Amino acid sequence: MQPGIFAKKVGMTQIFDESGTISPVTILKAGLCKVSQVKTVSTDGYNAIQVAYGEEKMERLNKANQGHLKKVSDQGFTSFGEFHVTKPEDFKLGQTLDVSSFSKGQKVRLTGKSIGKGFAGNQKRHNFARGPMTHGSKNHRLPGSVGAGSTPGRVYPGKKMAGQMGNATVTLKNTEILYVNTTENILVVKGSVPGKKNAVLRIQQVNLKG
Repeated sequence: MQPGIFAKKVGMTQIFDESGTISPVTILKAGLCKVSQVKTVSTDGYNAIQVAYGEEKMERLNKANQGHLKKVSDQGFTSFGEFHVTKPEDFKLGQTLDVSSFSKGQKVRLTGKSIGKGFAGNQKRHNFARGPMTHGSKNHRLPGSVGAGSTPGRVYPGKKMAGQMGNATVTLKNTEILYVNTTENILVVKGSVPGKKNAVLRIQQVNLKG
């Protein structure tokens, strides 16, 4: 059983199930994914497979990636990702990974980068409450106190303040697959997923035993 693949977000729509209940879904299309390296405890200190994705002409890659992919495929790839496995001997260089190992009703783990929303204040970024709007209040959307005075004399790291919102790695656990199309290499999952259109998502099998 393959541990997972990488796919692009096509977009969102809605479908009806057998009982007539409507569900929001996201369509994911997996491109060509190939095993580009098999890592073992004896050679690398851990068991994993490296998966190449993002098709590109081989001549447009740098020399390092061309040499790395020479034994794998004539097709070039721009990106690489890893999946930990318990039996690396079950995988071979150049092996193609697709959606055929996924099934309807299966739960998967999705990881992607959320949409960047730029600089945001406390209310929008952390859902803080605002100050009173009447009775002479001059604190409407101000952050308020951020720490004590002389001691410690600084703001502790991690304090929730205004700053960049989004553009962070987000993982969704136990996302349900509602439809699998092996011909078009498409997965339809329930609900929304991180990222905008054409964002690349890591789809990992849950409770992998192989």
